[in-house]
Amino acid sequence: MTLTELQEALAPWVEHNFGKPPWTQPFMGIVEEVGELSHALLKQEQGIRGTREQHEDAAMDAVGDIVVYVACLCNLRGWDLQKILDATWAEVSNRDWKERPDAG
Repeated sequence: MTLTELQEALAPWVEHNFGKPPWTQPFMGIVEEVGELSHALLKQEQGIRGTREQHEDAAMDAVGDIVVYVACLCNLRGWDLQKILDATWAEVSNRDWKERPDAG
């Protein structure tokens, strides 16, 4: 599934399940999922409260949820996630921190 396809599929699903939520709701969802990702990776690194595989699964689930929430946020703000990603990657991929450590 492309990012554009995700945005297109997500819009009617969100409308059906939640109406038209304010953009703050997916934003808060992103923050919550980043916390869950942090928790899973921390516990995996510490080797506590579950197996490495359980924490790996939880981390990947959080990443997927973050992408869905980002797509939802973009829909509610009228943004094209694919265009945003393309423009950002065009800029980031030209940075060379080894060659130019002060400015990339």
